[in-house]
Amino acid sequence: MSERAETPTARDVLWRFGPMVYGPTVLFALGEGAVIPLVPVIAAQLGADVATAALVASALVIGQLCGNLPAGWAVARIGERLTMAIAGVISLAGIVGMALAPSLGVFAIAVFLIGFCAAAFGLARHSFMTTRVPLSFRARALSLLGGTFRLGMFVGPFIAAGLLAVFGDEHATIWFFGGCLVATVLLVLFGPDPEKQLPVPTVPRRPDDDAMEDTGEPVTGSIPLRQAQGPGPRTGVIRTMWRHRRVLSTLGLAAASLSAVRSARQVVLPLWGVSIGLDAQTIALVVGISGAIDFALFYASGQVMDRFGRLWAALPAMILMGAGFIALSLTHDLPQAAMWFAMFAAVLGVGNGLSSGILLTLGADVAPKSDPAAFLGSWRTLTDAGGAVAPLIVSALAAVASLAVATGVMGGIGLLGALAFIRWVPRYVPRAGH
Repeated sequence: MSERAETPTARDVLWRFGPMVYGPTVLFALGEGAVIPLVPVIAAQLGADVATAALVASALVIGQLCGNLPAGWAVARIGERLTMAIAGVISLAGIVGMALAPSLGVFAIAVFLIGFCAAAFGLARHSFMTTRVPLSFRARALSLLGGTFRLGMFVGPFIAAGLLAVFGDEHATIWFFGGCLVATVLLVLFGPDPEKQLPVPTVPRRPDDDAMEDTGEPVTGSIPLRQAQGPGPRTGVIRTMWRHRRVLSTLGLAAASLSAVRSARQVVLPLWGVSIGLDAQTIALVVGISGAIDFALFYASGQVMDRFGRLWAALPAMILMGAGFIALSLTHDLPQAAMWFAMFAAVLGVGNGLSSGILLTLGADVAPKSDPAAFLGSWRTLTDAGGAVAPLIVSALAAVASLAVATGVMGGIGLLGALAFIRWVPRYVPRAGH
């Protein structure tokens, strides 16, 4: 069969197989997005104070951070489809634990388990896209994947509000998540398998395809992926991390800075609104508009990356968010502080929207093409760690100095991350991605 016949097209991935490729992540994200806002509320009902409720809510992020490496191991050995099915079943156990938890400790463990399994869903589809989607439209496909998670986080709270209005019980959202998980598992197990129907394209040769240590030097030529060659030897997670330590410690840290700035936005904006004396309704409106702008731009990011290159999306995103945070940090005591808050919240929304899919795309660009799952587990652990650390940085600096100082520091991290992208993206990302 010719290479033209074997190579999937954008229409195949984005439309023909779209329901099977994106459907499971949409269902999982909708259920998760409905539950997340109510986790602190249910924790408080089980006896948690404000600080403890926040800690229980963070168990979801901690679970996802801890789940990336095991998910990479599982995908590498049993495949994306079976990993997602097992994660869905384990998540159902977490749902039952959340709904019927007799104590706060059991509830926290159940939340952690949901986050642990969320890592498997994210990594399985990330690995699938890395091995199946050609470089020519990889960014669009991965931006759309990132958009499915944004859709869940954007629409999920509205679903939760509707369920609360009908049933008057926060546990209704948990059972809704359970229904989404049942549908996800059935779709994964009994729907058409996109792994079998989407062939593997030819990709540029890189050092890792020959099981060599990653030096970061450009290499030319092309080889088919492992499915086209036949299965090759698998590399353990720890060994993969060591072999690719250079790209993880350079481009990976730049990606972690982007994740940190994104995460800081979710913390800083509500705190800033409270700090300048706005009421809860106004804060929610401003944050909601910022989120809507973010969601509206998720596919545009992929189009920019595919047409002009990765830096054309990464740099504007980091510069906008970095400069936006720094500018916002200077407006706290101005007479029109509320107006500046709304304006810079919109700027941060634009920057975040332009960054949609960048972390997924860069991870796919630099992953070993013969067996990407273990590397992607390391990559996602690093980027998730950046997102998890950012709220701690904001909290610590706000306590020691002020919220304005914390906001300015996060802006500085964004600008430093932009410089890191300028330095490392041209070195590690395939030329076709520029």
